[in-house]
Amino acid sequence: MGIRQYEDQDYDAIIELFSSCFDYPAPHNNPHLSIQRKTMMGDGLFFVSQTGKRISGAVMAGWDGHRGWIYSLAVLPEFRGRGIGGALVDHTVTELEKRDCPKVNLQVLPGNHQVIGFYEKHGFQVEERISMGRCLYN
Repeated sequence: MGIRQYEDQDYDAIIELFSSCFDYPAPHNNPHLSIQRKTMMGDGLFFVSQTGKRISGAVMAGWDGHRGWIYSLAVLPEFRGRGIGGALVDHTVTELEKRDCPKVNLQVLPGNHQVIGFYEKHGFQVEERISMGRCLYN
């Protein structure tokens, strides 16, 4: 398993990955638009894990000069439990540290206890915050 930057030829595999792992019906979470917008940023914070010839996981992250963010992390179900998700988190955190990022945030849906436990195992902790959002389009 290796981790590298996203490349245009990964597009179909990442669409399949995100579509199989995320159940977000909101239009702003459409994987086609998310990938398009992320690659337009050109910030080098979109990584894929490759196991053999297959894309086994991916992570989209961001850095705005104030906080780093992990936006989307997914591992294909048949590759889970092999350390791929943790390797993607560690790689992303290392890349953010190189940019002098002081803190990394992420959001998890409240009932997703398995994912909360995964991130706690990787040094994240639940913070008492209210997450708010405003959709700019439907």
